[in-house]
Amino acid sequence: MKPATAAKKLGIYLPATPEEFQSGAVTHAELKQMLENPPEWLAELRRTGPHPRPVVAQKLGITIAALKRNDMDRPLTTAEIKDLLADQPAWLRTARTQLAEGREQASADSPDEE
Repeated sequence: MKPATAAKKLGIYLPATPEEFQSGAVTHAELKQMLENPPEWLAELRRTGPHPRPVVAQKLGITIAALKRNDMDRPLTTAEIKDLLADQPAWLRTARTQLAEGREQASADSPDEE
């Protein structure tokens, strides 16, 4: 598979990966191996970032759309995410509240499974 596809499946930001990862194809066996036993560069990238949009949004507890609306549609490091969570700007508090309320509404609207 293409490096971009592999990076997406691994939840990592492709431009931050080593050149050999970016320039070569990744087999399904290699992807499985990376998931089961990540190399040090992958473990470090997951720990410290920079992280791609979906990971940033998930760690902040907001949607990707909220990132875009607030000009935060860029990779962030773990430290930057922690700083935002520690001292939340108004837009982040609002986006987190809106997502939580949307999830509550969705669960209230879904029928109970018995």
